[in-house]
Amino acid sequence: MNKYYPFTVLMAVYKNDRPEYFKQAVESVTLKQSIKPDEVVVVVDGPVPQELDCSIRELEELYGLRILRLKDNKGLGVALREGILIASNDIVARMDSDDIAVPNRFELQLSYLVNNPSCDLVGGQISEFIELENNIVGKREVPCYSQDINLYLQARCPFNHMTVMFKKSSVLSAGNYIDWHYNEDYYLWIRMMEAGCEFANLPDTLVNVRVGKDMYARRGGWKYFISEKGLQDYMLKHGIIGLPKYVLNVIIRFGVQVVIPNRLRGFLFQKIFRK
Repeated sequence: MNKYYPFTVLMAVYKNDRPEYFKQAVESVTLKQSIKPDEVVVVVDGPVPQELDCSIRELEELYGLRILRLKDNKGLGVALREGILIASNDIVARMDSDDIAVPNRFELQLSYLVNNPSCDLVGGQISEFIELENNIVGKREVPCYSQDINLYLQARCPFNHMTVMFKKSSVLSAGNYIDWHYNEDYYLWIRMMEAGCEFANLPDTLVNVRVGKDMYARRGGWKYFISEKGLQDYMLKHGIIGLPKYVLNVIIRFGVQVVIPNRLRGFLFQKIFRK
C-alpha cells in the first residue's frame, strides 16, 4: 500500500505563457517526479494563442491532465479558486506554468505531511534562474518553523507560492483563494494563520523558478503598492500587527515599490532579499 497521501497538482496557464515553458513545467511534476501525482488540474485562464492551446491539448492527452477552461481571463486568484474546487484530493500541490520542480519535490513534502499530520501547509525554498536552469542568479529562503513563519508573515510573504502543498479542507475553511492583485497567496496565508493553521517550510530547494527583468517591474508601481498596503491595512485591522509595524511596513513598501526605479529595485531584490 502506498504510504503517501493521494494528491492533486494545481496549475494555471494564461495567454502570455510560453508553450515550451509550460511543457517543461508539466513534465517536471509528472514524468520526472519520484512520486507522481494522482491528478493534475490545469486552469486555462481565458483565451490562449493557438500554439499554447495545442500544447495544452497535447499534454492533456499525454499525461491525463484535467483541464478547466475559463471563458474570460480572471487572474490567478480566481483561476486557483476555481481549480481548488474541482480538485479530487484533499492534498493539493501548487505549481507555476513556467518553473521546474526538482525530481523529489513531492516525495519530500508528502513524507513531511505523513510524519506531521497536523500540518496544514508545507512549502520550501526556491532557486531563481535566467534562461538556463543552471544559470542560478538568486535563492529565496523562507523560515521553516511555524512560529518563525507566523512572525515573518507580519513583514513579508512567508512562502514561495509555487512550492506549497496544502490541505484543500484547510484552504477552504479560510475562504479559499480570493482575487488580490499579485498577492492572492499572501492574503490566503494571512487568513489561514487567523484560522489557526499549522505551517512549515522545508529547508530544501523544491522548485527552480524562471525569472527575468520584467519580474522586478511587476513588483513595483502604484497598483502593486496599493495591493501591498491593502494587506497591511487588513493585518492592522485584525490585530496581526500593531501601528508601529504597520507604519514601518508601509514606508518600506512605498520606497521600494514606488520611489525606486525598476533597475535599482532589481539590484536590491538580488542583493538584500535574495542570497
